[in-house]
Amino acid sequence: MAEFVWVDWHWEPANGPQLQTNGDNRAKELQTQSASQTVIENPSQSMQQNHQQANGIQSNHLTIHQNLGPKVPTAPTAMTAPPAVVEAAKIQALILHSLDSPDATIADTAALRIDGAAIDQLQVLSVLNGLTSREVVAFTFIESEYWVLTPEGQGIASNGSPEVMVFDAIPPGPDGISISKLQKIVGDSYKFGQGAAFKNKWIKKNPSTPNALIRSVDNVVDVTRANLLSIRDGSVPLDQAILADYKKRKLVDKRKSSSYSVTRGAKFTTNLAKEETDITQDLITSGDWKSAVFKKYNFAPGVTGVAPRGGYLHPLMKVREEFRQIFLELGFTEMPTNKFVDSSFWNFDALFQPQQHPARDAHDTFFLKDPATDDKFPRDYMERVKKVHTSGGYGSIGYGYDWKKEEAEKLILRTHTTAVSSNMLYHLAQEKEFRPVKYFSIDRVFRNETTDATHLAEFHQLEGVVADRGLTLGDLIGVLHSFFQKLGIPKIKFKPAYNPYTEPSMEIFSWHDGLGKWVEIGNSGMFRPEMLGPLGLPEDVSVIAWGLGLERPTMIKYGYDDIRELLGHKVNIELVQKNPICRLDKKMGREL
Repeated sequence: MAEFVWVDWHWEPANGPQLQTNGDNRAKELQTQSASQTVIENPSQSMQQNHQQANGIQSNHLTIHQNLGPKVPTAPTAMTAPPAVVEAAKIQALILHSLDSPDATIADTAALRIDGAAIDQLQVLSVLNGLTSREVVAFTFIESEYWVLTPEGQGIASNGSPEVMVFDAIPPGPDGISISKLQKIVGDSYKFGQGAAFKNKWIKKNPSTPNALIRSVDNVVDVTRANLLSIRDGSVPLDQAILADYKKRKLVDKRKSSSYSVTRGAKFTTNLAKEETDITQDLITSGDWKSAVFKKYNFAPGVTGVAPRGGYLHPLMKVREEFRQIFLELGFTEMPTNKFVDSSFWNFDALFQPQQHPARDAHDTFFLKDPATDDKFPRDYMERVKKVHTSGGYGSIGYGYDWKKEEAEKLILRTHTTAVSSNMLYHLAQEKEFRPVKYFSIDRVFRNETTDATHLAEFHQLEGVVADRGLTLGDLIGVLHSFFQKLGIPKIKFKPAYNPYTEPSMEIFSWHDGLGKWVEIGNSGMFRPEMLGPLGLPEDVSVIAWGLGLERPTMIKYGYDDIRELLGHKVNIELVQKNPICRLDKKMGREL
């Protein structure tokens, strides 16, 4: 029995002439042919001949027929130089020279060459626009489509299709080849190639040897490779079904090109004078402005310039502004909150929050590394805060621990806007005479949270503060009813809660018609004497406060399920541009 060896993607007899390589246009690989062979000179012709010789066996693609339609436009071959970037003056001179005779036209600027190289059509368009504005030429657009091979298509055009690679790897004869060896030879293309070869009935299982394959036919036609070569070279027309199949397999891609047809204009000339764009001092003093040719202004409709795109408000900003207007209507003053970095003193200690509180741990708070500390806070106030923490005061026994100034100096990203409220109340206490105030703030705060559908490390907090003499819990409830009534939330109720710096404290709930239940929307309370006393406020002054997040109302109003779609890299810019005006007093989004 004859022995075969694998040589350059085909089998050869160990002693004897090279076997036929299956009509796949590998003319360079074919050195000798058996008597039944035909040397392939034309891919399309050989495919038809071999198709007839293969006893009616077709490939998994379509057999090529002549006269299927117009020739497939293809990209320039590798022999064609890429478009050159040249001076506009050279392009202009070439165009004017080409149109110099009365009946001359340029059918397609894609055919223009400078020093044997094609010209970038964007450069051509720029020159044509300038000449058209002076009525020297007129032009029309020519748009065409062409097909190019993808890297995978280039690989098949060079090496053959996977199914033919599998067929070639199986030696002729009854022994065939083992599947494991075939996989090693063909590599990554084996799985697809084997399935296609079976489908085409080119190969079959060896009935006498397990896990081995043999050929079912003597030779095959690599139609896929020949078609890709024809697309690359533009030599054989293909119908749209074949092209659509190859595009689906990501073997080819359709490209578009633009070029221009040019004719002479009403004021055609090859001697173009330089156009002046402005009247300069030199033109006036020399008198040259009298004979100068000025460039025309283009006032035609639609070409007066591109209108700048307007800005868009993010849904958070729309809801924020609605809240802000409600506070202003109620007579509140907005606090300056443009201070994201603050000391632990103002953020925690001034609020009677102990230094051992879990919220002050690194897993809950962002601490700054450089600078790490700041001691710019009033010393006398600091001493009063230290005393109330360690030994109590103002009716309190304090926490009874060793308060450390070093801990209070640590710089952090503020965890709540109440850090600003404590600072504002301190400055209020420094005034000669106490005056009632109503403050509010809406700004960003930061928590060391794990980001998920309902939590962000950066979010917005809304806070209201009222300081006056003789305020009670009833005043707080009344203010909250007025505030939420303005928000379009008439049904609210309260639940006792705990906060380090308010006592009593209340959670705020509202009735959600859509969900059919009470939903928590905020927190509230009266600042503790341990916080107000060190500030220096009169003993009969009380401070009521409440706060809520900005993101949750926005998610409800605009129907967001994931907070990350509202703020962060997942934000859909189109939704930001198209979201409706916010109406807090009207139901919208998830409220309906």
